[in-house]
Amino acid sequence: MSSDPWGRVDETGTVYVRTADGEKVVGSWQAGSPDEALAYFERKYEGLVVEIGLLERRVKTTDLSAKDAQTAVDHLREQVDAHHAVGDLQALRDRLDKLVGTVEARREERKVQKAKQSDEARQAKENLVAEAEELARSEQWRSAGERLRALVDTWKGLPRLDRKSDDELWHRFSHARSAFSKRRKAHFASLDAQREEARKTKERLVSEAESLSGSTDWGGTAARYRELMGEWKAAGRAQREHEDDLWNRFRGAQDVFFAARGAVFAERDAEQTENLKLKEELAAEAERLLPVTDLKSARAAFRSLNERWEAIGHVPRDARPKVEGRMHAVERALQDSEEAEWRRTNPEARARAEGLTGQLQAAVDKLGKQIETARAAGNNARADKLQKELDGRQALLDQALKGLQEFGG
Repeated sequence: MSSDPWGRVDETGTVYVRTADGEKVVGSWQAGSPDEALAYFERKYEGLVVEIGLLERRVKTTDLSAKDAQTAVDHLREQVDAHHAVGDLQALRDRLDKLVGTVEARREERKVQKAKQSDEARQAKENLVAEAEELARSEQWRSAGERLRALVDTWKGLPRLDRKSDDELWHRFSHARSAFSKRRKAHFASLDAQREEARKTKERLVSEAESLSGSTDWGGTAARYRELMGEWKAAGRAQREHEDDLWNRFRGAQDVFFAARGAVFAERDAEQTENLKLKEELAAEAERLLPVTDLKSARAAFRSLNERWEAIGHVPRDARPKVEGRMHAVERALQDSEEAEWRRTNPEARARAEGLTGQLQAAVDKLGKQIETARAAGNNARADKLQKELDGRQALLDQALKGLQEFGG
């Protein structure tokens, strides 16, 4: 018979393992010595120790599911409870019990984590739905469409919720995309109709532009071309395949006309340049009439200069505002002199000015007496109030007196 602290082999070859509940039969050994029997079943024990150690590491360091971990624990527990190994079986049971606690803790952690992930996924999908519903009202067709496609990809990468919640959110998400697609389709259908109408309008404008290209009515035709350009812009864009060709024909017709007009105007430019020199000399002569000392002779001289001015003809367009402005400045100065003379000699205006001045002077005198009376009576509050009114009337009187001086009185 052979034995060790955890087991023994009797004379019949039966192998026992010692437990807290007494000895348990491990098996029978007939092939060799008792020591070999114990060594065999001790190796089986060591094998269980290794398997339990491996399972402990898997539970701690991998994403082994709680279900699979529990199955593995149950399998090892069956082997331990079968008593087919020699060693401290209770220690193995204790390790398995502890491992069950670890698995349960991991199960709870994953349950909490899963709930958190579910909440995050729900919030993420609700945010996607809200953004999609906002985009559904957008008219930024390209950018909104691209963003909606990106939202779909984001949605696919999120975990599924419970079926009811996931279906409800997906229904809103899908409805928003459908609404946007429907609006975009209607927009582009309308746009196609508008572009076809624009094409017809521009065909008509091109025909008229081409018919005007040989005109020699420079002013009228140029004005009509400007009107046609306004109509062209107002018509909107035609389809891309027609727009460029129509524009080239439209612009080409104008180029023919304006090139011909430019050639004619070039001949006129030489004449108008000479006209400009003559008008600049007249403007300088007119400016020498200022300042006005003799209104009658200055007016007569200006009329003579103006007649000569009108007889000269056109000057270059870009020079016209400046040279004409010089003549207008002299004319305004003469008009100002006339108005000043009229005001100075107008008896009705003088009478009105004198009447207003007299009224204001009387009011000022009256207020002065009232202030003296109030002060004498010790009523300073009334005196101060009357003084403010007097100051205002005095200012008006000063202005009226200044105006009266313009009449020489």
